[in-house]
Amino acid sequence: MISESTTHLKDTTGNPAPLGLLGFGMTTVLLNLHNAGFFELNTMILAMGICYGGVAQIIAGIMEWRKGNTFATTAFTSYGLFWLSLVATIVFAKFGWAAPSTPTAMGAYLLAWGLFTAVMFIGTLY
Repeated sequence: MISESTTHLKDTTGNPAPLGLLGFGMTTVLLNLHNAGFFELNTMILAMGICYGGVAQIIAGIMEWRKGNTFATTAFTSYGLFWLSLVATIVFAKFGWAAPSTPTAMGAYLLAWGLFTAVMFIGTLY
C-alpha cells in the first residue's frame, strides 16, 4: 500500500519591505536635497540611485515574489528599475551615449511614473 505524505515548508526568511521602502525613501530624500539646491548632482546621488534605490529594491522585489506578494513585487521591482533608468538618463547624456532629455521629455517620463504611482496607491485601497 502506497501512502501519500505532504511536507509543509515554513518560510523563515525576513520581511524585505523595510529594505525596499528605505531604498526608495533615502534615495528620494537625497535627490530632493539636490533639487532644493543644497548641493549639486554628484556621484553620491547617482550611486544611491544605482545601488540602494535600484539594486536593493529589485532584490526586495524578488524576495517579495518568493513570498507570493504580487503587489510588493510589482512596487519594489518597478521603483528599483525607475531609479536605474533615472540614473541612466543622466549618465548616458554625460558620456555622450544619447542626447540629453529635454524638459518636455523628462516631464513625460515623470508623468508616466506619477500615473504608475497613482495606480499603485489606488490598488492599496482595495
